[in-house]
Amino acid sequence: MTGRLVLVRHGETEGNVAKILDTRVPGLPLTERGVAQAKAFGANLPAPPRRLFSSRALRARQTAAHIESVTGVRAQALEGLFEVQVGDLEGQGSDAAHQLFQRIYSSWHLGELEVRLPGGETGREVLDRYLPVLEELRARYLEPGAAGDILVVSHGAAMRLVGRTMGGVAPPFTTNNHLDNTETIELLPHYTGKEFLGWECTRWGRYTPPFDNDVEPTADDPMG
Repeated sequence: MTGRLVLVRHGETEGNVAKILDTRVPGLPLTERGVAQAKAFGANLPAPPRRLFSSRALRARQTAAHIESVTGVRAQALEGLFEVQVGDLEGQGSDAAHQLFQRIYSSWHLGELEVRLPGGETGREVLDRYLPVLEELRARYLEPGAAGDILVVSHGAAMRLVGRTMGGVAPPFTTNNHLDNTETIELLPHYTGKEFLGWECTRWGRYTPPFDNDVEPTADDPMG
């Protein structure tokens, strides 16, 4: 079977603990717990990945480095995979800031991708920088029948928007089901012969298909 594209949320950061919107690169580092999470993730993989990549944010690079230390697979940072840029909300942790972010972010999942975060990105801009990177990884490393998973350490909000778009998973599941640190969205490419047909989402955090779990939304740590 062809390997999967596994999007991995980074380990816990100081910003996650403080519940602040931390999106600018390089951003805040991992906590000691975040380091332990990254090492445990690498140790619990059923097999080493074929390749290991990360965003250029510090927390993603640190997480990937700890996975590298366990698996022996060299980590490489790529452009375009950083978190949704929240602009004027950067560094804020108030209920009002989180509610504004969630309102706009949820609208993207409903197809309103041109709505812009104040001073930040639109959903369209997030996808336009992120999806081409993943498409290049698919074309290079996930050709039909290629063994081994491709791991990409990235960020919760960006991952969920990408998982919704690539995997066809629908809201409210995608907006209500946040990803804990080092949880994954796993995508399997499908081919007819050598023709790429699309992606199937085989895991979203703790859930596997069908993705229809009725979970109430939470404001705790939606991104990072």
